[in-house]
Amino acid sequence: MPHFAIINLPTFTDPSGTLTVMEGALPFPVVRTYWIYGADGQLRGGHRHRRTRQALVALNGDVLIHMNDGISREDIVLNRPGQCLLVEPKDWHTMKFGVGSVLLVMSSHSYDRSEYIDTPYE
Repeated sequence: MPHFAIINLPTFTDPSGTLTVMEGALPFPVVRTYWIYGADGQLRGGHRHRRTRQALVALNGDVLIHMNDGISREDIVLNRPGQCLLVEPKDWHTMKFGVGSVLLVMSSHSYDRSEYIDTPYE
């Protein structure tokens, strides 16, 4: 059983395509939204936050997320647009991007560099 929270988002498929709904799914209001792409084979992240919560969705491709909350460590592969990983402020995380991957990130707070903690857990 995974230690870190993964939400299976409501997803509906019919002959005209697939629709995934985010509305009401997250346990925090989204203040900042961005996506990362063109990072084929790259390792990104390598930090945790003081107060920001995040939700990660791989819209395309595979993204390997390494999570460490100081107690548990886990590698999670995001590769379905209907799957959302919650990243809490205490969660040190890195993201390794597969070819053609697009990662959507939704944050509870606006960008503030002083809010980042760059020192990993020992």
